[in-house]
Amino acid sequence: MRFLSLVGNSFGCSASGERLVSAARDGDFQEAKALLEYNPRLARYSTFGVRNSPLHYSAAQGHHEIVSLLLESGVDINLRNYRGQTALMQACQYGHWEVVQTLILFKANIHRADYINGGTALHLAALNGHSRCIRLLLTDYIPSIPNAWNILSKMSENESSVSEFDESGLHEIINRPADGGITALHMAALNGHVETVQLLLDLGASVSEVTVEDGTTIDLIGAGSTALHYAACGGNAQCCQILVAKGSNLSTENANGWTPLMVARSWHRDGLEEILISELEEQSQLLPSPYLCLPLMSIVKIARECGWRDSNNTPVCLDPCVVCLERKCTVAVEGCDHEFCTSCALYLCSTNSSSTSAHGPPGSIPCPLCRHGIVSFVKLPGTGPLYKENSARTSLSLTFCSCSTEGMERNSIETPFCKPDFHCTRISPLGSSFRSLSCQSFPSVKLSPSLCMGAPDTNPCLVRRSRCLRPGFRRSTSDGESRRSWFCSLNQYVATGSGC
Repeated sequence: MRFLSLVGNSFGCSASGERLVSAARDGDFQEAKALLEYNPRLARYSTFGVRNSPLHYSAAQGHHEIVSLLLESGVDINLRNYRGQTALMQACQYGHWEVVQTLILFKANIHRADYINGGTALHLAALNGHSRCIRLLLTDYIPSIPNAWNILSKMSENESSVSEFDESGLHEIINRPADGGITALHMAALNGHVETVQLLLDLGASVSEVTVEDGTTIDLIGAGSTALHYAACGGNAQCCQILVAKGSNLSTENANGWTPLMVARSWHRDGLEEILISELEEQSQLLPSPYLCLPLMSIVKIARECGWRDSNNTPVCLDPCVVCLERKCTVAVEGCDHEFCTSCALYLCSTNSSSTSAHGPPGSIPCPLCRHGIVSFVKLPGTGPLYKENSARTSLSLTFCSCSTEGMERNSIETPFCKPDFHCTRISPLGSSFRSLSCQSFPSVKLSPSLCMGAPDTNPCLVRRSRCLRPGFRRSTSDGESRRSWFCSLNQYVATGSGC
């Protein structure tokens, strides 16, 4: 029983894991940092039942610094809970754009769908009207170029010459259906999120996509409904006007034979009848979404390559960034050549949502120094690639211990079959076969108390007697010691956490 209890503790102490969960949920950065320094494997702890990890809790509460800490500790960024949701999905659901930005910088998978209704992070962001999160999710699909708006609006003739623009991939993500054929545009239109509807349409969302009957979802509007049907049910007049202006058909009938006007009447949306009765005589020119032309792709590429956070040993900068007055300038605005640090450039791109630039494409953000429209950032010549100081910490393999060959003694077991191997040996309780250990030497080890949960000051001998069928076998144990099999000794080794 003691052996089994120690196996359970090797996967992470429950008490320490719950402390880390509480620290991640409450935003206690110092507590979380201390626990992860003591045992980095606690990052993989998950609560019983819902299987939410500390990463899920910190993402859902918007604690982006703890999210960064957990990711640097090596936790799986795409870890799922019992609903199949990742940390990125929960951050998008609650609109924590800083967490979304951090996860995107660490290359989180935006294509994962949950187990309940097949929704992605994009569906959850659209459902709750978090336009900034949607734009961050699509960072790698919208290039930082001056004519991005023209390409997206099908007004450019040389769109094929842009190598960074993956139009088919972007449209596939935007129009990806969840269970029942519901797209992100359906969700945003139903809940009346005008800004989100406009952004999705500018990015290429189709107004002709219809829902389907799959037998698993409850559809009170009816299968075969377009986004305009859902907007009519939601009752937002501005959403209906935008969809009609973008070419949505007023006479489309769903599986119940209802047009958008009939849906509006059945849900008592009397104020929509004038909009849904006839086509608009004059198509009003819609302004592009303020999130459309943010230069996110350029700055995110630089941040992934060169980093965006300062280390503790960074020297004092003599010519700091004009925004924060602390960090060294690493990027410059393409056009006006004003210089900023990567962190301030990221913050500027992610928070600005007003199109106040006098010179620049529609929806671009103004430079805080000259009001010039920022289209792209470029890396300064002195900015080097990110150096990873310690990549070993990111390994969270669930082995019992990490062994060291320092101070190895010569009285280890020797057999003609297997010669002593003076290398670090991991003993895995699940992945390796016990049969392979019968002819393997057990050299003296030095255990790290932060990796083994057992007592550090117990019997120093691991193997007291080992069997071998060859006559040349020699062992280094004294005659006064008790005899036991290697399997029992292995159990004692795991239970006590000691080495020869």
